[in-house]
Amino acid sequence: MSAAPTKPKVTEREARQVAEAARQQDWRKPSFAKELFLGRFRLDLIHPHPTPDTEHVQRGEEFLAKLRDFVETKVDGARIEREARIPDEVINGLKELGALGMKIDTKYGGLGLTQVYYNKALALAGSASPAIGVLLSAHQSIGVPQPLKLFGTPEQKEAFLPRCARTDISAFLLTEPDVGSDPARLATSAVPDGDDYVLDGVKLWTTNGVVADLLVVMARVPRSEGHKGGITAFVVETNSPGITVENRNAFMGLRGIENGVTRFHQVRVPAANRIGPEGAGLKIALTTLNTGRLSLPASCVAAGKWCLKIAREWSAAREQWGKPIAHHEAVGAKISFIAATTFALEAVLDLSSQMADEDRNDIRIEGALAKLFASEMGWLMADELVQIRGGRGFETAASLAARGERAVPAEQVLRDLRINRIFEGSTEIMHLLIAREAVDAHLSVAGDLIDPEKSLSDKAKAGANAGVFYAKWLPKLVAGPGQLPVSYGEFKREVDLSVHLRYVERHARKLARSTFYAMSRWQGRMETKQGFLGRVVDIGAELFAMSAACVRAELLRSQGDHGREAYQLADAFCRQSRIRVEELFNRLWTNTDDLDRKVVKGVMAGTYEWLEQGIVDPSGDGPWIADATPGPSDRENVHRPIR
Repeated sequence: MSAAPTKPKVTEREARQVAEAARQQDWRKPSFAKELFLGRFRLDLIHPHPTPDTEHVQRGEEFLAKLRDFVETKVDGARIEREARIPDEVINGLKELGALGMKIDTKYGGLGLTQVYYNKALALAGSASPAIGVLLSAHQSIGVPQPLKLFGTPEQKEAFLPRCARTDISAFLLTEPDVGSDPARLATSAVPDGDDYVLDGVKLWTTNGVVADLLVVMARVPRSEGHKGGITAFVVETNSPGITVENRNAFMGLRGIENGVTRFHQVRVPAANRIGPEGAGLKIALTTLNTGRLSLPASCVAAGKWCLKIAREWSAAREQWGKPIAHHEAVGAKISFIAATTFALEAVLDLSSQMADEDRNDIRIEGALAKLFASEMGWLMADELVQIRGGRGFETAASLAARGERAVPAEQVLRDLRINRIFEGSTEIMHLLIAREAVDAHLSVAGDLIDPEKSLSDKAKAGANAGVFYAKWLPKLVAGPGQLPVSYGEFKREVDLSVHLRYVERHARKLARSTFYAMSRWQGRMETKQGFLGRVVDIGAELFAMSAACVRAELLRSQGDHGREAYQLADAFCRQSRIRVEELFNRLWTNTDDLDRKVVKGVMAGTYEWLEQGIVDPSGDGPWIADATPGPSDRENVHRPIR
């Protein structure tokens, strides 16, 4: 029978080894972003811009028309915000529409939409209510459908996908009260017992968990005879005996989401419900997120479009000092930023999504960059809109309506978008994850040189391999097409975008040289230089976004679809982006990282505790982290399946 799980004690090195083992180790397909970080600007991988086939476009547009009619006539976003809940009739309406099965194959009762149209649908639904966008994306991007699509057996697909397509809501359970981005310390256990596993543990922040019918649960299987053990993924029926949803959590934003705390006590799960082999859980989770993360940029694109609409309408109506505020440079610069950035975010999202649909390229870095860049820029756009609106931006929509003005929920959008910098990998974790992939080629040839545990013979072999690699690679970073005035001439129209692509090519090589220098300088300590790595990744994100914006502008021009305006927006974005890139390059080597570490040591040692005097702390009593000791629940079960 099962034993009470104990919290694993792991060192920093062991935690890194667990994370490393979960990575996809090979690169079987080309990657534009991977090449970019290596100083190779492979424009041929993204240009001409890939396009969907006619059948997928027709199917996607037909569903978007139905979804638009539904959200315009059946969804009251203000009510969801006010009541902090999506009405059951709305969720049932989405089920009838087939929205739960957008990404599920038609043979299982789904709609079989492409990633491109799935994202368009999420953006549309999320614009009516961000909580609906989260409900649908948590169910399909990381819930049961996606991992089963990638790793499920035929029997599992037949058993669960038809339910997920029409009736059953799913959720993904990884985080625990004391475990976030460090899964090596995962405490929830799944102990083999005959033909079952017995689950014990507590999961936190289970989006959709309060209303879910099916769960993907990550739990640790202990190593034993006949069992490899390790973190493993399971499909679990939420109505199984021993499962208690102990709390429905409330947040700063996204008030309508059904996010909770779920306890497992002696929950029996058939071995047939295990996804993949034992020990493959983290790899399944990370692979699922490669495309699953694209749902967050979709919500940010939707927010950007809305921010632009409100900024345009308000800035034309509001006058100060004899003219509309849009014509004042200080406000106009903000509007330009919102317009150009929205164009770029949509370019990044559509390019990454279309590449995911074609499956010709490995988009693990592109998907991560899209999530990182969109979540940061989406927040900035919403913040700028609040500033443009002034006091009305800080005032709630309900208060505006109560005194007779248009109920514009700018402050709500700001609150709702804030979580995207934390959801599905915080900005800080995304920096480290992308940085690890960006330096993969270096570690593959020279990793043993900087590993203190490797023998002298291993280091000698690594040194020889590194010498061969760098002898071929480094000379290619000296010169390239970005230095030729005629390069990328097909992007030279009335507005010249070729100058920006040459800039990207030159600075991709500069970024690769900077990364190589840093590895030479810091060697094994490179992984501790998180400030430097974050800036390297941010530069790569800007270069990727500039590339996507130019390629999208040329696509729209070739299709006769607002091509001139698209070139103008791409030009504006690239010029704004280049300013940010130059600052990031300067901060690679001119920064306060060393001083910051000293200050942090002082803060943690209490050296500056005097600085905290003169206030009262309004925080309530209680532990910083709730007790998650396994055992039976003593709380009321707030699980409420929607039928």
